[in-house]
This record gives sequence, C-alpha cells and structure tokens, in this order.
Amino acid sequence: MAEHSFSKTPQSERIHIALFGRRNAGKSSLINALTGQQVALVSDEPGTTTDPVIKSMEILPLGPCVLIDTAGYDDTGKVGELRIERTREVIKQTDIAILVTDGNSLDHEVTWAGMLKQSNVPYIAVLNKVDTLETTPNPLLERIAKRLSCEAIPVSALHGTGLDLLKLTLAKLIPDDSKRSLTGSLARPGDVIVLVMPQDPQAPKGRLILPQVQTLRDLMDKRCIAVCCTTDDIEQTLESLQQPPHLIITDSQVFDIVEKKRPDGVPLTSFSVLMAAHKGDINYFVESARAIDHLTEKSHVLIAEACTHAPLAEDIGREKIPRMLRQRVGNGLTIDIVAGKDFPDVLTGYDLVIHCGGCMFNQRFMLQRVQQCRAQGVPMTNYGIIIAHIKGILDRVSFP
Repeated sequence: MAEHSFSKTPQSERIHIALFGRRNAGKSSLINALTGQQVALVSDEPGTTTDPVIKSMEILPLGPCVLIDTAGYDDTGKVGELRIERTREVIKQTDIAILVTDGNSLDHEVTWAGMLKQSNVPYIAVLNKVDTLETTPNPLLERIAKRLSCEAIPVSALHGTGLDLLKLTLAKLIPDDSKRSLTGSLARPGDVIVLVMPQDPQAPKGRLILPQVQTLRDLMDKRCIAVCCTTDDIEQTLESLQQPPHLIITDSQVFDIVEKKRPDGVPLTSFSVLMAAHKGDINYFVESARAIDHLTEKSHVLIAEACTHAPLAEDIGREKIPRMLRQRVGNGLTIDIVAGKDFPDVLTGYDLVIHCGGCMFNQRFMLQRVQQCRAQGVPMTNYGIIIAHIKGILDRVSFP
C-alpha cells in the first residue's frame, strides 16, 4: 500500500540535515547509504548533483528528518557559480551540517565551516571512502578535526561502515527546542480546547490546512480534548460543553467574531499566533506590529508567504491583509508580495515585513528571516498578530 502524504511528519517539522563537500566527495553515496535507498544519482563524473536533492526519511535514532544533497562547492564556470549559490542558500534551512571530505586539501572545507559557524549551524566532518585508504585513517581524522574544529567520523558509504556512529553523533547535535510543543503552556493534559476552523477556499473539501492539522496533533499528544467547529457553530459548540473550555484557538481572520463570543476568562489565540511563537520570535513580532500605527500612504510594506499555491479567491496574504492595510492607511500604500523561498536580500526600503505563520518552513529558516530583518532595522510581524492589532484585540490574545 502506498504511503499517503497525510501519514507523514510535515517536512517543516523534521530535522534538516545537509551534506556539503567537493564534487565527487561522496555526498550522494552517503545519502543513499543513510537512507538505504537510491535517492541521489551517483556517478564518477564530477558535478552530477546540480540542484539540492531533498529526501524526507525516518532514520533511527534521529527520527523524522530531511536529508539535503548539494552540489559541490568547488564547482566551476558561470553555471557552477549558480550551483554554489544554491548550495549556500541551503545553509539557511540547515539544522545540522555534514562536511564530506577526503581529507587531502581542506581549504574549501575550512571556508564552509566558517560560514556554518557564522550561521550558528552545528556541523561534523565525515571522512568518506575510508575503504580506499591504504593506511589507518586516524592521523587524517585528527588533521580534519583540528582544521575544521569539529568531530570527524570515518565512513565507507560503499560498505556501510561507520554509519551507526555517524547517526549517533548527528542525534547528539539535534537542537533541544526541536521537540517544543506548539501550544506550549496554553494547553495541559485533560484540557478542553475549542478549535474554530472556517472552511474557505484555502482549505478545499476533504482537507484541513497544515497549521490546523499540526495543532490537532499537538493537542492529541498532550491528551487534551479537542472540540472542532466552524465560525457559524461557535455558540452551539460552547453551549454543548458542561463548562467553558480551557482555551479557544481560532483562525486569525475571524479573531474579532470569536473574541466577542468567547466566555469571560477563557484565553484566546490563533493558529497563526501559535506558529509565530513556534517558528519565529513572538516578542519581536508583537513589538513590530506597532509599526502599522506609523505607516502612511508613502510607506512600503512587504508581505511574505511560505506557500507557493496559485492565488485563490480572498487569499489572506494577497488580498485580505492588503485590503485591511489600505483601509487603515490609505490606497497609496505600496505593498509587495513574495512567496516560497523568494525574499529580498536588502530590506531597508521597507517600513514593515508581514510574514505568514511559516508552517511550510522549519524554525531555522524562519529565524534566519527574523535575524535578517533585525540586522537591517526593519520591523517584522506575523499574519495573526497584525490582524489582531488591526482589530484592536492584540492585548487580549494569549501567547504560548
């Protein structure tokens, strides 16, 4: 039976492990050995891997992870430069890096180790193809470890030796916050949680949007009692409960409607706000939301959406939020919209960046964008937070 996509851990919630190295260093062979599958094309011809190859896997003791095979960082020519640039871009989403080397000349490896350090990406070195060495690899391993300032693991992708040690070493580098709860302290075992989930064109029949699915799973893991309804059924749902719920989680677009109907004292949050706290910097997002109060018709706003779907009717990022902003500021407000991994390197021309919840991105990738905005002095906030601010209820929204 084929494995369905809804049975898999979302790629954005997996540990992203990227392999970097020279052409023909054995990155693709190592990917195949780790996965036990022919995921990456292997050839003696240098430069076989041109674009990053991504494979989602369950690998013990790592758990759900994403392995990323990259082009050699010693590629040449104009096309080679483009490939190297794409390899550099992979660092932004990398939780753990593997520098694959033969140990001969380490100049490139030292440079890339420096870039990983600068990006706060933990990394290890792998001396691949140890089966081809005529002598013990120990002196070579010591040299690699010293020059790259990291642990060096001897591996033979061809014979499978060293793979168990490599996996154990990688597991030790998994960030402590990778298993953080989406709802945090807002939900505890046994709590009754009401989820208000409008079913609009963004959630076609037979599907729930990813933040709703992830929140439901988080509540199930906590042994909470989740009660789901649409906006029209809020009152009936609340009346059916013997006691008020411990928490209401809503779609941000109906924040004001749900806020008026929630029982006194019941905390209220949204799926987007939960994502903001889970993936980004919630305090920075809340602080940045105040920037909207200083926007004028001469201001410039960037709206960034992780999804790359074709625009649908009343799309929140492309239509609803721009309409809210212009109603508040004026029709002269300039708004740019980017999607997927498109994001300007230079942001200083913008007065505010508004980002979606980032459910399609891993935390490191989202935090990289936050750091980019901070470094350039540009406020950055989140869909749910800006909507709550516009509707005047941000001070009544609960954060994990």
